[in-house]
Amino acid sequence: MSELDKTDKRILELLQSNGRLSSAKIASTLSLSETPCWRRIKRLEEQGYIEGYQAKLNRRKVGFGVMAFVQLTYIEHDEKTTKDFEQMILACDNVLTCYNMTGDADFLLQVVAKDLDDYSTFIDNVLRKLSGVSSIRSSISLKEIKSSSRLPIN
Repeated sequence: MSELDKTDKRILELLQSNGRLSSAKIASTLSLSETPCWRRIKRLEEQGYIEGYQAKLNRRKVGFGVMAFVQLTYIEHDEKTTKDFEQMILACDNVLTCYNMTGDADFLLQVVAKDLDDYSTFIDNVLRKLSGVSSIRSSISLKEIKSSSRLPIN
């Protein structure tokens, strides 16, 4: 983060708040001219600070009433088992996030499903078919208090 100056950080904050802001609007907000602002945004994209743009959807309105957090523990940690697992995770749209963890579980997944029946089908048809899994522990979210992907820039 040391490579970013105050203006770059402010651009990142603005784009995190509203990814649809035009470079002209950002330039106006920061009292910059449009072309240098556009160049800064392009540089931030090219250097990987900005990985992409997307709309944040309301999961319930698009039909996903269940949010689950799943802890997976593996018996085996060989290269093939790990590679097969990673390929399955990358191909599975219901898995929003997956982290390799320290502690009791090897992986923590954030999973969405239409309802509990759909979630049960996911467990049976996806997770239970993975070789080497010794434990699957699920926690179902009852209430979403905060859901954000915004990083604290300053």
